[in-house]
Amino acid sequence: MTHTGRVLIAADKFKGSLTAVQVAEHVTAGLRRVRADLEVEALPVADGGDGTVAAAVAGGFERREAEVTGPLGAPVTASYALRGDTAVVEMAEASGLQLLPADGLAPLTATTRGSGELLLAAVEAGATTIVFGVGGSATTDGGAGMLQALGARLLDADGREVGPGGGALATLAEADLSGLDARLRDVRIVLASDVDNPLTGPKGAAAVYGPQKGASEADVATLDAALEHYARVLADTVGPRAAECAQAPGAGAAGGIGYGALVGLDASFRPGIDVMLDVLGFAPALERADLVITGEGSMDFQTLHGKAPAGVAAAARAAGKPVVAVCGRLAIGEEETRAAGIRAVYPLSLVESDPARSMSQAGPLLEQVAERLAEDWLAG
Repeated sequence: MTHTGRVLIAADKFKGSLTAVQVAEHVTAGLRRVRADLEVEALPVADGGDGTVAAAVAGGFERREAEVTGPLGAPVTASYALRGDTAVVEMAEASGLQLLPADGLAPLTATTRGSGELLLAAVEAGATTIVFGVGGSATTDGGAGMLQALGARLLDADGREVGPGGGALATLAEADLSGLDARLRDVRIVLASDVDNPLTGPKGAAAVYGPQKGASEADVATLDAALEHYARVLADTVGPRAAECAQAPGAGAAGGIGYGALVGLDASFRPGIDVMLDVLGFAPALERADLVITGEGSMDFQTLHGKAPAGVAAAARAAGKPVVAVCGRLAIGEEETRAAGIRAVYPLSLVESDPARSMSQAGPLLEQVAERLAEDWLAG
């Protein structure tokens, strides 16, 4: 137990239960049952996947909306965040898996066109720097739909635009990127993702993430071959850089939209949590804190590789600030969490053994867990 005057809560969402903002609210409520006088600063975080715009809005950005093309072609209303000339665009808002019904997955035909339209909306609103959060996609089209929305021409052997989705890329015969919106030349685009996969192959977009988007084994093979063909055709237009980008970290993010952004938009790639911590002003908040509380819904081995808690812990450890975590489910041991710089983890299983109840009653249970955390770490 240490005397702590100020706590910083920098946690991600509990997916399926609580937003990052709600996590911070419930943790704060639990802490203050033990220390009513406690100073708490909440800075909800995200790693580039779904919830990234919400985290930016909670951090002081303005929420904006645009009507764009959804993953199946129907219009959807998508949000992005804007502060000054910096925008946070979340591709899942336009092309995300959460936009599809469970029985309506479309692994071969889902398109990223709406993500391109959302990027244009941010440019039209005056953004010259765009943090492009890529994760949670319904798509495996290599960002082809996005590039088409931004002015690229992707043509089949008959000179017609190829259809939507990754499957249609098998018919691609010619790519012309000269029509990309000229305003994009003055816009810096940063890919923010926790995924460093290449575009194709056994660790590529289709093989690793296609099944969760409804792709069968045959669909995965079809998509991987189509993406490989797509990269070859783009290499004829762009040159060797297109082949290099296909192997670059992040090219396989969000069904390959990372590749489309690297090749067509000259985007740079950074781990999503690192980008978001910079954008949200984490460094000054960390300086003010005596204890940092991070967390996410499921802390497992993926957490240690670019997820929000690992990024928060790394930054806090570098600043000499102690870090503890809360989570819904804990699937790694103390040795792993301590190696990541997290001194203790408080899962909901401390107070509730039933996983279904932990999901449905996550808020009240999290408050109980936060009380335990406060008893252990906060002196009166």
